[in-house]
Amino acid sequence: MPTVETDGTTIQYETEGDPERPTVVFVPDTATGPWLWGWQAPKLAGTHRTVVYAQRGTDGSDTDGPYTVDRLAADLEAVLADAEVGRAHLVGAGLGGIVALRYAREYSRARSLTLFGVPPDGERIDADALAGLHPPDPTRIRQSLELAFSDRFLAETGLADDIVDWRTDEDAVGDARGGHIDAALEFDAEPLYELGLPTLVCHGVDDPVVPLSVGEELAADLPRGRFEAVEGKRWCFVEHSAAVTDAIAEFIDETVATDE
Repeated sequence: MPTVETDGTTIQYETEGDPERPTVVFVPDTATGPWLWGWQAPKLAGTHRTVVYAQRGTDGSDTDGPYTVDRLAADLEAVLADAEVGRAHLVGAGLGGIVALRYAREYSRARSLTLFGVPPDGERIDADALAGLHPPDPTRIRQSLELAFSDRFLAETGLADDIVDWRTDEDAVGDARGGHIDAALEFDAEPLYELGLPTLVCHGVDDPVVPLSVGEELAADLPRGRFEAVEGKRWCFVEHSAAVTDAIAEFIDETVATDE
């Protein structure tokens, strides 16, 4: 697996698909490993080039701080530069979407944004729910899934055990977990009218961490924002992965078509 060193920290990433096709980059949620994109990335790799990476503090990447949105955006730039990505369609959830917003402001590679459960600032995040989704005690991971998925999804798919294992193996713990949470809560997007990229804002109808209305406001305040509600909670894009993946692909392809 390729790695890149940035600010003295080693970040792991992987790419799949044809490098001549549009590149889709997946940025994980708060304290969450790359497993989170295990539904979208493999499918899109058949028609696009994909980049999935482990943010500092997760999976095989180093745990050194600082954990700030600016630092995490710089890590993303280091990954894309090392992977020789010219233009990138960023897909981010939670803190990953926050990082994508900052990245689009500070760097030149972003072509479009697809955001899931993202607020315009950290004050709009329910801090207790965020901490509950990422508990410091690993024995509470299974219980935390109630904030991410509907009861029906957990009961009918039989994926709960697998997700607990993936989170145990890849998600941030200790200071890294706390650093990710603090970065999300301290975020301020700055003037949204300055971000003119095509942006698809998706939001779980029953998201307990960031209310649906906040996602609607984010889309309305972005010059080229489009809002889509998705049934489900925090990680609705996993629960409804097929429909969401199709929507991402359609949005990116529409954006690419305007460049031709």
